[in-house]
Amino acid sequence: MVTGETRGTDRHRPAGTAGYGEEAERLAAQYEAVTFAEVHREALHLLPSRPADVLDVGAGSGRDAAALAALGHRVVAAEPTAELRRIGEHRHAGSGVRWVDDALPALPRLGAEGARFDVVLLTAVWMHLAPDERPSAMDALTALLAPGGSLFLSVRHGPVPAGRRMYDAPAAEAIALARARGLHPLLHTERPDLHGRSDVHWTVLVLAGAGRS
Repeated sequence: MVTGETRGTDRHRPAGTAGYGEEAERLAAQYEAVTFAEVHREALHLLPSRPADVLDVGAGSGRDAAALAALGHRVVAAEPTAELRRIGEHRHAGSGVRWVDDALPALPRLGAEGARFDVVLLTAVWMHLAPDERPSAMDALTALLAPGGSLFLSVRHGPVPAGRRMYDAPAAEAIALARARGLHPLLHTERPDLHGRSDVHWTVLVLAGAGRS
């Protein structure tokens, strides 16, 4: 069940981004208060060791995109909230990240470009999609994966902040959707919240295409 309501100022934004534009500065500071390595510590060993093509969906302030670019990867950051996108472009100017305005469930701009990525990263994004949006979202994500590519998901569980749109997002559902599209789980783990919120926890999944083990 979704909780929270879409504010009037977010009426014309993608539904999953409700509440983010008005709080962009505060949220960017929160995102940048923890490092890429801390957020993704369970999955770091599954990242490509050589330069790869990476897509960060819902890139927010650009923390993860910039860190991946610093590791030598070619990174595209897709962020539909204009306020966050501007913050990311400014904060991580010179990182080499290419920013685009695109959103799930369809990611139409990236799909039209025909690009394929070795890694697709979604951090705190999947739970913004309604259950009936997730099959088409998984279609779009798997279509963007290069052969043998991997999908990295970090999914938030817990109370929904006022003004946001979030849904229950069981790991088993995401794994089943991925399996139906030829992906298999390389990693499935849970972790507590890095900001110390006792009522929030996270699922970390890495789902890989054929040829990746």
